[in-house]
Amino acid sequence: QVQLVESGGGLVQAGGSLRLSCAASGRTFSRYGLGWFRQAPGKEREFVAAVSGSGGSTDYADSVKGRFTISRDNAKNTVYLQMNSLKPEDTAVYYCAADSAIRIGYQRRVAALYDYWGQGTQVTVSS
Repeated sequence: QVQLVESGGGLVQAGGSLRLSCAASGRTFSRYGLGWFRQAPGKEREFVAAVSGSGGSTDYADSVKGRFTISRDNAKNTVYLQMNSLKPEDTAVYYCAADSAIRIGYQRRVAALYDYWGQGTQVTVSS
């Protein structure tokens, strides 16, 4: 069982930056692939970024590539999402998720394949 708790959301102006954190419980943190997803009002939950258990492999949605960076610190059981050059369309509730299976390619982008989810943190970008 893994529990995930996100933090770091807030209100920021367009062009600004935020860093989200997701702290996980459990002793086998490094075995889990981790992902960030987001959901805006009235929209489906969408993939943002993913990182492998070792941190050596990452994947990003085209809409955030070059602006967001996912990383993890397995010693601290924490995954991060550094968000730069934020846009109003980035406004959403951001969720971190953990996947106990080893995934490759597009599978990391599929929300239904993730086993555990955090409660979400709100990010609002004003224009």
